[in-house]
Amino acid sequence: MVAPESQFQQTSPMAKHAVRNKPSSCLSDSFLFIGGAMVALLLVWTLWSSINPNPYPNPSFGTIVNEAKTISASEVSNGRDCVINTQGANLRHDPPESTFYDDPQISYSIEKPVKNWDEKRKEWMKHHPSFAAGASERVLLVTGSQPSPCKNPMGDHLLLRFFKNKVDYCRIHGYDIFYNNVLLQPKMHTFWAKYPVVKAAMLAHPEAEWIWWVDSDALFTDMDFKLPLERYKEHNLVAHGWFHLVYEKKSWTSLNAGVFLIRNCQWSMDFMEAWAGMGPQSPDYEEWGRIQSRTFGDKLFPESDDQAALVYLILTGKHKWADRIYLEGEYYFEGYWLDIVGTLRNITEKYVELEGGERRLRRRHAEKVSESYGALMDHYLKEAGIGHGRDTLSRPFITHFTGCQPCSGDHNKMYSGESCWDGMQRALNFADNQVLRNFGFVHPDLLDSSLVTPLPFDSPA
Repeated sequence: MVAPESQFQQTSPMAKHAVRNKPSSCLSDSFLFIGGAMVALLLVWTLWSSINPNPYPNPSFGTIVNEAKTISASEVSNGRDCVINTQGANLRHDPPESTFYDDPQISYSIEKPVKNWDEKRKEWMKHHPSFAAGASERVLLVTGSQPSPCKNPMGDHLLLRFFKNKVDYCRIHGYDIFYNNVLLQPKMHTFWAKYPVVKAAMLAHPEAEWIWWVDSDALFTDMDFKLPLERYKEHNLVAHGWFHLVYEKKSWTSLNAGVFLIRNCQWSMDFMEAWAGMGPQSPDYEEWGRIQSRTFGDKLFPESDDQAALVYLILTGKHKWADRIYLEGEYYFEGYWLDIVGTLRNITEKYVELEGGERRLRRRHAEKVSESYGALMDHYLKEAGIGHGRDTLSRPFITHFTGCQPCSGDHNKMYSGESCWDGMQRALNFADNQVLRNFGFVHPDLLDSSLVTPLPFDSPA
């Protein structure tokens, strides 16, 4: 209504000049006529608005609404579709009361032990109550790579894709992620480099119950599967392996230390101290290498390594360590890539078959609600007699390209560089298809990372 009013103000002087020689009664009649016309026009407009309040009965999602409306917090919180999140962590609140962060004796360094960590974490949580909700299931994923560029010309590209895969998984499931590419302890390189990072992450994230280390050359190949944390409630460390191979075979390959889940607690601080104590920063490093070689007959190199160190701690510390360690062998907590990449085609076909028979599984949805569709797929997998165990047609959770060395290119000689490259391409695109689907696209060929095509509606009907 602003525009008509301004036009009227601009034209009124001209009207006065046009009628200045007429009697005043004519001027009054003119104003009465114009006023009556305006009232009639407003009346017609009001009646039309009441009859048809919405001029766009079927608006598109692209319609822009400019009308502002003030809504109270109570109206929003009581609404059925809009809810204010009052349970989220307050990231702007850090009270002045002292915590362990104010203690100059606390060190992030792997060489300096931390004591009374459970009490320190509890005290910090008390001062930050907004982090209490969901604390028992809060996970921080930690990964990383070397500080320098890769020797392999494709190495940095591959590491980027492996990292993207981890970011995708964490975004879907609401996990935080930290990527490190510096040596926090210069002497602890290669596979030993992760332990200073994990210890520092425990201190940097007291709100996280679990720290989840995943090697740079490992990727998620089931973007729906979520850690069964309830299964590990009585344990503080989870790794992929088998206890019978630890105790009966005394094999250093009875488990894999490239992916592990460790609880953020004092037990873990003590365990990390013992575990890292066999590393290259220790004055006893060479002696630990000799001890491991004597203990494990299948260990072919003399240096102390983190995997053999973990097996050794389990063997020699049942009540102190082993009783709190869970070796996961029921599903691919970490799976050897050679056992997996050849099965990806059959797994894809099985999932397409299930989706083709149930419309709810192929329904388009927002990525933020992907977990509900993952749970639905899990239901239909179980109905089809397919669990998440090994040697099934379910997607393997994590595929680990151990031995391929994507950064250096110095792969294990038991297989070719081409088999490593093709395997990584297949697995990365297999995982990426699960992400791209929510964005409307798909890789039609798992060996062609650059090609994507639009995903037809209701596919694969």
